[in-house]
Amino acid sequence: MDIQKLHDFFLKCDSICTDTRSNCKGSLFFALKGSNFNGNDFAIESISMGANYAIVDDSSIDHPKCFLVDDVLESLQKLSNFHRKKLKKTKIIALTGSNGKTTTKELISCVLNTTYKTSSTIGNLNNHIGVPLSLLNINDDTEFAVIEMGANHQGEISLLTRLVEPDFGLITNFGKAHLEGFGGLDGVIKGKKELYTWLLNNHKPIIINYDDPIQKKYINSKSITYGKNKSANFVFSQKENELIEFEYEDKSIKSNLIGDYNFYNLICASAIGLYFNIDFEKIRSSIKNYNSKNNRSEIRLLNETKIILDAYNANPTSILAAIESFVKLPGSKALILGEMLELGKFSKTEHQKIINNLEILKIKSFLVGYGFFNLKIDSPHLFFFKTKQDLMDKFPIEKIKSKNILIKGSRSLEMERILEKT
Repeated sequence: MDIQKLHDFFLKCDSICTDTRSNCKGSLFFALKGSNFNGNDFAIESISMGANYAIVDDSSIDHPKCFLVDDVLESLQKLSNFHRKKLKKTKIIALTGSNGKTTTKELISCVLNTTYKTSSTIGNLNNHIGVPLSLLNINDDTEFAVIEMGANHQGEISLLTRLVEPDFGLITNFGKAHLEGFGGLDGVIKGKKELYTWLLNNHKPIIINYDDPIQKKYINSKSITYGKNKSANFVFSQKENELIEFEYEDKSIKSNLIGDYNFYNLICASAIGLYFNIDFEKIRSSIKNYNSKNNRSEIRLLNETKIILDAYNANPTSILAAIESFVKLPGSKALILGEMLELGKFSKTEHQKIINNLEILKIKSFLVGYGFFNLKIDSPHLFFFKTKQDLMDKFPIEKIKSKNILIKGSRSLEMERILEKT
């Protein structure tokens, strides 16, 4: 199907639908395929549920509202890029990184939205399907869009960047995430830098953390820099506080976020607001009113215990950063850590590093999953469990007596379920 014709169909619809279990009424349905499903099997059902049209790649489907293409996913991606090229008024900021992508995306969006009509990636729809859907969610009158891009292999950021064609781009950081797919930290750096390559080749500005030695190598005349370093375009200082507080030109901004690792997420969003001439008081207010959710640095209270729920994801870099911040809190402390996934051949070494670190710190720690359990040691501080249920059976959360508890683990472990009985 001609891409212009497909775009015309898109403009006649209220939304995109890829799952008949969601609301298909008035939508353009894309019959995507996965390892356990074939969207073509649900195309006619989507029409019966109110979809205006369905895009399929199965020639046996015969329905006047079903239109055949060579590849549904490729058509969705091409449509998103075609739509992006028509967004003449919209400035797009693309971001990727090993840690903090979603929080940084949300903070940037909150700041920009105080002054400009802003669209952003919903949740963490940041892959080869989510990014096209995010692009197609941008309207003609949108002034800014903040698009999050994720990857676990080299080449993925390159593909997504070509779809997005951003006006600005940033990498939050380079860390030990998805080591199995990237083949090591060097592979992570190479994969994430695919965004930089596109921006440089297309003479677009890179938003750079001046305090990051890897990012600093890419500073040029178009760069927008931020950090503690006095040479940055936007210079911030961090104040000592349990919740992150920082200063810009002797003016203070308070946040509701905990953990030093959130400092750079916060000042990145603030720097972008300043660069685009947003009033400082609006920036200050948007940061102050932002509350983390979806298991990302959430603060919950259980009687007299403060629980820091940071269970959306975990990798060696983010866990060590979380521990480093956590130990600074006053009062007694306990850690509940789920194993780190997608580490491949690096798994044993990286889990051992965490265990060694905790043994030195002498913090009461409850370690869940075989990544930790297979390295079990006798220790008065460390407790090992094969599964989350084993932990819950022996140590329900209300029986872990501590003023502060940090819960962190890989997403598939759903460590937040530890709190469900409370």
